[in-house]
Amino acid sequence: MCTNHSHHEHSHLHLPSSMVTRRSALRIGGIGIGAALLAACSKSNESAPTTSLTEATTTTTSAVVSTSAVVSTSAVISTLAGFEYFADSVKVVNNGNLWLVESNGLPAHNMMVGITSWQQQVPTSQPYTGTNAWQIPTNPVFADTPVSAKTQLYRGAIALAVNGVPIFNALNNRGDDAYLVGELDEWGGHAGRADDYHYHIAPLHLQEIVGNQSPIAYALDGYAIYGETEPDGSAVATLDEFNGHEMADGSYHYHGTRTYPYINGGLRGVVSVVEDQIDPQPSTRPFRPALEPLAGATISSFETPITGSYKLGYTVKAMTGEVAYMVTDSSVAFTFTNIDGTVTTATYARTI
Repeated sequence: MCTNHSHHEHSHLHLPSSMVTRRSALRIGGIGIGAALLAACSKSNESAPTTSLTEATTTTTSAVVSTSAVVSTSAVISTLAGFEYFADSVKVVNNGNLWLVESNGLPAHNMMVGITSWQQQVPTSQPYTGTNAWQIPTNPVFADTPVSAKTQLYRGAIALAVNGVPIFNALNNRGDDAYLVGELDEWGGHAGRADDYHYHIAPLHLQEIVGNQSPIAYALDGYAIYGETEPDGSAVATLDEFNGHEMADGSYHYHGTRTYPYINGGLRGVVSVVEDQIDPQPSTRPFRPALEPLAGATISSFETPITGSYKLGYTVKAMTGEVAYMVTDSSVAFTFTNIDGTVTTATYARTI
């Protein structure tokens, strides 16, 4: 599984059979096209986040409850395309030369079901707020030397979905295609070593919510990522090595695809890379030691009985186990029911 900072809003990913068979195939290069216009933004010398939002939580049906913004008078709430469809759980502020995006990192859709290579991590809310918010340049520019995700960026996020969920490199921290090795759920995500949920492939299901005209995500260089069509609904032509395309007017955007690299295959725009990850970006705070993969396990269910309470069910050779846990700002309390019927508990202190 992948490590952060130490390395479809429905029940199915809707992948064609040709892609499903690829789980046992070798990685192949992705093809397709891209094009688009980003929102025009004003520049300023301000660059640090200036907002603090109440962290959103999930309801009993895994929907996200609305949050309230506390915004400085100098900042203006943005309407960066795509994020408005998730305004109840994701807050975006235009702070001059940056879009500042706050969320708790949890989607409204279900999670974890379908994973066959599980490192025993589980999704928990993350404090992507205030100075730990996501930073997306308002005026992206081409880099003289773009950064490829084929050989770099095995740690941390490379993009952010418009539902507030981070997107990591399609290759995990071992350089393997996370989808092909069974690490991802039906929506293209999983929980990392900080028990942080994130995608590793394009969340194409979001296009059904935001439409053709809006991005499904933004790369951390500031360029938009669209779904499987152009914003006008037309077909996508051949993409460059970064899964993107420059338009006739000089604008640029990426596309999500169903073949590798699935999402932006690197960063065509200017970014800073420190210790193999884009910097700055929000940090996650592990509250327990990273675990080892559970051999033979398949995650079969994931429920949210009440807000902040979760149950993950799994099977190993027809035997069932469960991880039930309660998340608060200060702790995470686990009850582990192992496949042999034994039950253990553990509670970890948590700092938000």
